[in-house]
Formats: sequence, C-alpha cells, structure tokens
Amino acid sequence: MNYLDKLIKRDEIDRYYRDGRDFIDDEAICAELEANKNPDPQRIRDILQKSLAIQTLSGAETAALLAVEDPELLAEMADTALKIKHKVYDNRIVTFAPMYISSYCINRCRYCGFSADNHREKRQCLTMEEITREAEAMIRVGHKRVMAVYGEHPMTGARFIADSLARIYEGRVQARRGVCNVRRVNVNAAPMSIDDLKIVHEAGIGTFQVFQETYSHKIYREMHPQDTVKGDYGWRVTCMHRAFDAGIDDVGLGVLFGLNPNWKYEVAAMCTHARELERFVGIGPHTFSVPRMHSASGSDVANAKNSFTDDDFAKAVCVLRLSVPYTGLIVTARETKELRDRCLKLGITQMDAGTRIDIGGYSAGNKEQKIDEQQFLLGDSRSLEQMIVDLAKGGTITSFCTAGYRCGRTGGCIMDALKTGREGTFCKINAVLTFREWLDDFASPESIAACTPVIEKELAEIKEMYPKFFPQVQKRYEQICSGERDLFF
Repeated sequence: MNYLDKLIKRDEIDRYYRDGRDFIDDEAICAELEANKNPDPQRIRDILQKSLAIQTLSGAETAALLAVEDPELLAEMADTALKIKHKVYDNRIVTFAPMYISSYCINRCRYCGFSADNHREKRQCLTMEEITREAEAMIRVGHKRVMAVYGEHPMTGARFIADSLARIYEGRVQARRGVCNVRRVNVNAAPMSIDDLKIVHEAGIGTFQVFQETYSHKIYREMHPQDTVKGDYGWRVTCMHRAFDAGIDDVGLGVLFGLNPNWKYEVAAMCTHARELERFVGIGPHTFSVPRMHSASGSDVANAKNSFTDDDFAKAVCVLRLSVPYTGLIVTARETKELRDRCLKLGITQMDAGTRIDIGGYSAGNKEQKIDEQQFLLGDSRSLEQMIVDLAKGGTITSFCTAGYRCGRTGGCIMDALKTGREGTFCKINAVLTFREWLDDFASPESIAACTPVIEKELAEIKEMYPKFFPQVQKRYEQICSGERDLFF
C-alpha cells in the first residue's frame, strides 16, 4: 500500500457527502453570482443591517455584495465592516508569528516553493532541540501566539506535530519583569484522519488551519496532480468535518487568492464552507485567512503576474467581514504594510509581525529573504515592536490574549459570545492586561511613550462601560504592573 492509499480514508470522506457529492456546487455558486448582479441599493443596505446584527449572510446576499461597484455603496460597506469588527472584537489586533518547522513535502502543487518537484528548494526539518531554540527566539521579542506550519510528509505526521507543540510550549525566557512563554500554538498543516486529529487535539492545539487553496474543482485538479495526497479534493474539503469529530472545535479556513481568476467565486465558496460547518455542528470557522499568491521558488504559476489586485483584495476582505460577521480575519505579512493598513479599516482582527518563514530563521537571526529557502516572499518586514507602535499611533491596541482557549471559550461557546458581542468585553479587558505586560517586558522607552495614550484610552473606556466591574480590572492591571504575569478574565 502506498502512502497516498494508507493516509486517505475513503469512509472519512464519504460520510460527510450528501447524495454522493461534496457541499461545494460550482455551477450553483456561479449561477448565484450571475443572478445577483446589479443589486438594488436598498437591498444592499438591508443586507448591511443583517450583517450588523451579526447574522451569517446567505449565498445570494454575499453574491449581491460582491457585485457592488458604486463608490458610495462601497464606502457604506467598508464603514459597516469596521463597525462589525468593533462590535464583535472591539478595538484591537491580535498578533502572532508563524514558525515554519519543515519544508519537506510529498505534494507537487504547481504554485508552491515546497513542491516535491522543486529541486532548487533547500530542504530542512527542525529537530526537537531546534524547535525549542526557535520558540525561545520568538519569545525574546514578546510573541505569545505561534502558528506552527508543516509541509505534508511522513516525517511530520501527527505524532511529530504533537511532540513539536510540546517543545514550543516548554520554552521559557526571562524578560525584564517576568518569565515569558508561548501561551497558544495554532497549527497549519495538511488534512488528517480523525485518529490523527485526536492526537494533535490532545497536544493542546489552538486553531487548526487547513486552506482549500481553491474551491473550484477544475482549477484544483489543474494545480494539484491527481497522484498526490493533495490531489484528492474530497479529502481536503471535508477535513474540518473530521476535525470537529476529533474534538477540535476551533478551525480556520482560507483560499490562495490569485489561483482562480474569478476571485469572487472563491469568496462565495469560502462562505459556503462556513455555512456548511454551521449546518454540520452549529459552529462556524473561528478565522478566515486571505493569503495571496506571491513569488515562490521554482514555480511558473506563482511567479506569473495574476489579475488579483489590491482593490480586489480589499473588497474580498470587506465582503468576508460582512458575510460571516463573527469570524476573525487574518491578513499576513505576505502583504505590504500599506495594504495591511488599508485592511485595518475593513475589520481585520489578526496580523503577524517580525515574521520569518525560512526554517530556523528566528534563532538564526536571518534578515535577508532567500527565495530558495522559504515557501514564498514576504511583503511586510516590520518587527513586532514596529508594528505595535504603528498600530498604537493609529489608535489600535495590540492584544496578546489567549484567555479564551484556557477558559473554554471555544467552539459553540465562543460562537455565541461573538454573535452577541459579549466576547468583545473580554477582548477589551484582556487586551489591556496583556499589552501592559508586553510593554513592561519588551518595549523600548520610546515605544512605551508612543503606546501609553492608547492603553490609557482603553482603560478609560472600560471604566466608563463597566464602572462596577472596573475595580477588579484595575486590581489585575496593578498586579501586572508590579510584575505578576498571565492574568486574565
């Protein structure tokens, strides 16, 4: 039995099909996009009110938003998207950093530098000791959340992932005021069986990310050779169903924008996936990611100019925020600072900073990007401290909070809290506590001065909004200032 046949369990695909097929109907999605062209302005405004009530939009409603071209309506959509973000997540950006652990992969995706066909790529897989060093290098600048990233290969299966998570969690670094560590590790990896997903779940995973890359069955076949594991569309598109059945209730979806010239189809299909998960378990995705194809080693597809523009990117972000309003939105350092700043006004909730995507890049102190040593090239090279200061100068607080995972606010609990706005209360308070901790442990005097106004503003708002509860917040804030660590509500 070859690796492909051993890995893919056909019964763990078929059980999630309806009438013998998966839940992505290409023709129906395209027909819906066509049928909702030239929407009436009043209909758009009615849809925006539904979004503002934190209700998931239908496919037809998402298609109508995607069809809007009128500048006035687009401005109203952007304004509503930001209002939704503040209503659900308050005025903060969660930060994280990816840790690329292995560049070995058995797949031959035509757009990826890690493709097994790319003989220019310099392959590496971190040992457990190297993973610890990499984690400690990330902790030294203040990272609390890590996204562990793995290629698909026998050497980086479920047991390896579980062991590597343990090593990341074990890392400890003495900062100015306290001992610091990574508090939550999310995972971006290949689809797995239910048994393997249980192994990863028991290791203490945060969010589990698997990106479909493209939901178009035709383009998926063109980009992923059929004799590879990733060539099986059904195995990939049903992965999150298996994750929920394995006990993982916090998942993230994404597509690689630029693969499909019809980017509106991809937005509509990803929202279809979210609605399918709501149907399946009553819990939608915790996050949407919007990675865009960038230059990659050995790939004629990735290095060719594609038609997905910055304006398209911004509109995709806006429509995703409106269509599934409770979901977090991640725009990574693949994109430029300028585009990420633009997306801040459209309701994104998470950004990475100080990012290295070469294997072992944090502990090696690498500065220069080398295309043959990483999956793709980055657009935003700011350090964590630089991004935090930039956000603060714009009035946004950076949050290092991981309380929801450790308080059990995941799955159905987090969905209910997000939809009702209750989670925003915890987000606001815990953002202040974790930001104070980071400032005291890692920030320069100049950065502290630049960030103090935003933390004072947030404290004043908490006092005004929750006057009876504020003394408890003030007590924990003072405990943080005196050197205690990892306090949260």
